[in-house]
Order: sequence, then C-alpha cells, then structure tokens
Amino acid sequence: MADFPPQQVQRRVDDSAADMETLVDLGLVEEQPVPQYAGLFLEPDIPPAAEDDAA
Repeated sequence: MADFPPQQVQRRVDDSAADMETLVDLGLVEEQPVPQYAGLFLEPDIPPAAEDDAA
C-alpha cells in the first residue's frame, strides 16, 4: 500500500452560531447586536366581544 503525502487541512466557515462565536472569540469579527422586540408590537385596545344570551 502506497503512502500518501500529507494534505493541507482546509477549513470553511459557514454562518452557524458556533463559527460566529469562534470568530468573535478570535477577534476577527465584532459581536452582532441582539434584536430587542419589547415595545415593537402594539396591541390595540379592543373591548371583549359581547356574548349573546339568546340561549
């Protein structure tokens, strides 16, 4: 069986959270802001539906 020469390891970075965390830890990218949804959606003041007592 022939010996194969060692090959260069190629690393590819994808968009997963683990890779982004690693890049932040290495100082290669800045940490992304976390979106804040508090107060973004407003609930209208609608009175409860009147129930019919026709039964």
